[in-house]
Amino acid sequence: MRFDETYSGNVFIKSHPSFEESKVVLYGMPMDWTVSYRPGSRFGPARIREVSPGLEEYSPYLDRELDEVKYFDAGDIPLPFGNPQKSIDMIEDFVDQVLAAGKIPFGMGGEHLVSWPVIRAMYKKYPDLAIIHMDAHTDLREHYEGEPLSHSTPIRKAANLIGPENVFSFGIRSGMKEEFDWAKEVGMYIAKFEVLEPLKEILPKLAGRPVYVTIDIDVLDPSCAPGTGTVDAGGITSRELLASIHEIARSEINVVGADLVEVAPIYDHSEQTANTASKLIREMLLGWVK
Repeated sequence: MRFDETYSGNVFIKSHPSFEESKVVLYGMPMDWTVSYRPGSRFGPARIREVSPGLEEYSPYLDRELDEVKYFDAGDIPLPFGNPQKSIDMIEDFVDQVLAAGKIPFGMGGEHLVSWPVIRAMYKKYPDLAIIHMDAHTDLREHYEGEPLSHSTPIRKAANLIGPENVFSFGIRSGMKEEFDWAKEVGMYIAKFEVLEPLKEILPKLAGRPVYVTIDIDVLDPSCAPGTGTVDAGGITSRELLASIHEIARSEINVVGADLVEVAPIYDHSEQTANTASKLIREMLLGWVK
């Protein structure tokens, strides 16, 4: 993809016109080729952008305005429909270019498998990388019905790459018993059901480290975010997720990249999910980009 001109489609509210002058690159990964239940998350990035003008530009939580952070919306990576491996390769190459330019990548999905090639790219630049993962699901399977390229596998792949002791999962309330057993055996941190309070305990331990944050929108209860592929009852509120984003903002970790995935707008005619995702991205930009 070219970065020398503004994306011609809709852009996230207050996107800066210059790639060179921006600190953050916002981009979409419109892929849902491997989902095991309801497809449609490939339409998430576009809809998040489209609803973003409904946001206020000012965050009363952080007392900052979007004008204070220069970010460039590069649009969606043109992924080949139905080809997971080529899509993964294209995402990794794109993020390699963003990092080589000294920018911070903020991605929008798309199914959760899209985080895997981003993490591979991040790890090449940051060998002491840690991951904060917020999700309803463990995503620790080795394969789904024999297929290793699945949205149920990215965190297992990431843990095998950077070491399970460097992966911290929060809000988990669904997964195979084998996944929970594996995490316990290898020393991977999993906080069940909650995000904010366990996050407060972990953040001081990650002070000074480069951290990649991946948020699956289904960490929220379906009452807060029905527009996602695999809904799971018993999740956290949007208020807790916002508070968790702000807790990260107040911490001493170095957020070197992030993504928000699994928004599937077709299942939410109220557009509550897309609007919530848009606000979350605003807070991530204002809170995590110093």
